[in-house]
Amino acid sequence: MKSNKPLTILGETVLPGESKTIDMEIAKMHNAAKLKIPVIIQRSKFDGPTVLFSAGIHGDEINGIEIVRQIITQKINKPKRGTIICIPIINMFGYINMSRQFPDGRDLNRVFPGRKKGSLASRFAYHILTEIMPHVDYAVDFHAGGASRFNAPQIRLIPGNEQLKEMASIFNAPFTLFSKNIAGSFRNSSQKLNVKMLLFEGGKSLDINDDVAQSGIEGVKRLLSFLGMLDPKHSVHFKETESIYINSSIWLRAKCSGMFHDHNKIGQFVRKGEVLATITDPFGKFERKVKAPNDGYVINANHSPIVYQGDAVYHISKSLYNESK
Repeated sequence: MKSNKPLTILGETVLPGESKTIDMEIAKMHNAAKLKIPVIIQRSKFDGPTVLFSAGIHGDEINGIEIVRQIITQKINKPKRGTIICIPIINMFGYINMSRQFPDGRDLNRVFPGRKKGSLASRFAYHILTEIMPHVDYAVDFHAGGASRFNAPQIRLIPGNEQLKEMASIFNAPFTLFSKNIAGSFRNSSQKLNVKMLLFEGGKSLDINDDVAQSGIEGVKRLLSFLGMLDPKHSVHFKETESIYINSSIWLRAKCSGMFHDHNKIGQFVRKGEVLATITDPFGKFERKVKAPNDGYVINANHSPIVYQGDAVYHISKSLYNESK
């Protein structure tokens, strides 16, 4: 746990009890306009951990950005003790262009730890990891499904880490998936710095879903309450149901191309052989059923009205955590 001394980030100092927005500027737009990434810092006068809430590593994942925005507007980020850092949009270039990638075509979440003199995305990764993350004890990075695929609200964490599992249990999203860190990801590099990071997935790209946002916000409040950082004026809703832990899962892919008619099973438990969707051609010649390959929870569904053969259409749990004991 960091001591509550003056905090210096990106060359600016924030004292205990202060709040400050620091603009991170790494590169300008192609028209020479400045591009600022606000880093919003709120510090208590009382000693405590430092928590980061970040979103927008993929610029088109708006739902995560909305969660961090609400954390700020509801003043959840004003801690009872310690420090809370909010970065609503890390990939501002992608957000402006409504794109997942950086202008250099790279996925920011695959270039960590980055390089000081590397590509544009690599430089951003380097500055985040060297300027901000050394100050952070705990973090939640918010994401959404890409390419019209809708994620049920879920936390992802590496298996075998009891501290992260405790955090996930406190956050208590509807689902918790055990998944290995991906090389080059923000989560992987943060772990190497001993930052305890949860990855939240919910909703889909270029979309805001109120239920998903609320799930993320309530999880944040539960986590801050556990850390003794939540201001007492904020009520905490402790759910009676516990998160469903998923050990393994499979992707179901379309066996043919056509118009995709989803039967809205997201978040539900389905039985093997249950019809999840139908795929049709636009001329009324065929209609093919998409069936569940096994019993499990539907944790991701493709919301695109048109799919091609081989497209991922559903992500379904295969084994649950309790079943392995």
